[in-house]
Amino acid sequence: MGPITFRAAAFAPLALFLATPAHAELVNAANPEAIRAIVESQGWPATIVAKKGDAPYIESNRNGLKFLVLFMNCDGSERCKTLQYYMGFSDAKEVTLDRLNQWNKEKRFARAYKDDAGDPVLEMDVDLDFAGIPRENVGETFNTWASLMDSFREYVFEK
Repeated sequence: MGPITFRAAAFAPLALFLATPAHAELVNAANPEAIRAIVESQGWPATIVAKKGDAPYIESNRNGLKFLVLFMNCDGSERCKTLQYYMGFSDAKEVTLDRLNQWNKEKRFARAYKDDAGDPVLEMDVDLDFAGIPRENVGETFNTWASLMDSFREYVFEK
């Protein structure tokens, strides 16, 4: 191995280390403000609703589709570990369970069902336990959610 090849091999790990971000910002569900900021970074309004003794949630909407970001698996009303994205249609009670089951069979990442009022709803869970996940990944879950919301609206109201 010549001197240039040896130097290149010796410094390759350093170059890889310098090209990798030192520390990606990790986000977890214990910080509703951080989640609100990510929702707003998508261009969507976000309001945190926090009632004493209850886990907080965020109200938002995208293209007229209202949805919630629920903070789940909380120790009391603090230190939540997971999120659940939630939306429903109170004007589509005629959607059958067979149709919702077909959605669940064909789609990933979110599930559909009828709530206690008979409304079709869509939910998507996001696990942010422990140290959390990179902020960019949380943002990507909202991109996935946006796509699923659009698809679900089309699916529920398809004739």
